[in-house]
Amino acid sequence: MLAPLVGEWSLAMVMPGDERPDPLPDVGARTVWEWIGDSDLLLQKWSIPFGGTPDGLAVIAWDEERGTLLQHYFDDRTVVRVYEVRLDGAELTIERTQADFSPLHFSQRYVGTVTKDLIDGAWFMAEDHRTWAKDFDLIYTRL
Repeated sequence: MLAPLVGEWSLAMVMPGDERPDPLPDVGARTVWEWIGDSDLLLQKWSIPFGGTPDGLAVIAWDEERGTLLQHYFDDRTVVRVYEVRLDGAELTIERTQADFSPLHFSQRYVGTVTKDLIDGAWFMAEDHRTWAKDFDLIYTRL
């Protein structure tokens, strides 16, 4: 199910109010998704070469008890979170709406459209846990 994500991707962020450049600039931000050995665990590692944006890693695995994929997220700010992950056809959703290892001060959701060489999506925040507002666009381009 997650095989379309596997590989190395460049990352481009577009903040609200900014015009989306065409083509997207390559600023050196990278993510890699790869299987851990022969398991069904998918490891994601990312690095962002400018301050204020964390580097990190995440592991995605099926959670039988919840009946969904979970992403266990860790970054260099020592933030630890758990997100639910869905890949329905071409739509990738990564969502955190429940407290876990850290308090839930706001809810988060990424929604992107996955094609062979592009994941075109955006992160959203709901400070009141109900009203979603775009945080920023995050576009992945396969290398």
